[in-house]
Amino acid sequence: MAVDLNGISVFLAVAEARSFRAAADHLGVTRPAVSQTIRRLEDRLGVALVQRTTRSVSLTEAGERLYQRVAPAIAEVSLALDATADRDAAPSGLLRLAVSSIAERFIAGPLLASFTEAHPAVQIDVNVTDEEFDIVAEGYDAGVRLGEVIEQDMIAVPVSGEQRQTVVAAPSYLSRYGRPTHPSELVRHRCIGWRPAPRSAPYRWEFSENGREFDVAVNPEITTNDMWLMVRTACAGAGITFGMEETFRPYLESGQLVPLLQEYCPPFAGFYLYFPSRRNLAPKLRALIDHVRRHR
Repeated sequence: MAVDLNGISVFLAVAEARSFRAAADHLGVTRPAVSQTIRRLEDRLGVALVQRTTRSVSLTEAGERLYQRVAPAIAEVSLALDATADRDAAPSGLLRLAVSSIAERFIAGPLLASFTEAHPAVQIDVNVTDEEFDIVAEGYDAGVRLGEVIEQDMIAVPVSGEQRQTVVAAPSYLSRYGRPTHPSELVRHRCIGWRPAPRSAPYRWEFSENGREFDVAVNPEITTNDMWLMVRTACAGAGITFGMEETFRPYLESGQLVPLLQEYCPPFAGFYLYFPSRRNLAPKLRALIDHVRRHR
């Protein structure tokens, strides 16, 4: 069957806009032209792709399957064409990034500030999130996460050096409740936990002893998805908490927090900027990759 690229383009516009009128405006054609193109495509395939009422437009099950398979392929074609046409163009446009809330080195400010100063035509939209999802399906250009959780089919560029998670508490807490000498004792302490999303379980605290990795399921008296609330509450003496050493560093240096159980907290691979494995990168993303490499 010959590929009807025009019909596919119109179908994708309708699927993404969920509106014949909005799709027509986006494509610069009339609404009847969009309707006729969709009808011809449906007749050719012998299956309904779009459900239409006077109030809404939605995809049928067949339409949803077609969209999920065709949209990434068309995006790849568009990216290749853009890269061919704009290889020597100055980086510009919107760069969408999904960044872990604990990627302190990336979101601290200097890296992004120096990038936007060097590339004023690029606008950056950063979504700080710890939810796991497909950055391609969600329309992001790249993401920043710990290397150990990045999918194998992604290209990854180091953003930081080795990282370490650590246990901390305020001196005022330790003076009242004492200092644990082994991770197993944490279950008897007041703890402040972190969860990436409201429906997620609190993060399990991970340790290593004599080359053996294990975790401790503490029972937090306070749990939050806000890293800074967790830090401030720990500084106030509410309990022991656990997180990235880089996040705690200013408070450790000032003495507001004290490190605990360091011998059970070995270093591990740090954060990476990751993006789909594509030969042709948009100039804006290529510029960010080069900037990250220089900034390290």
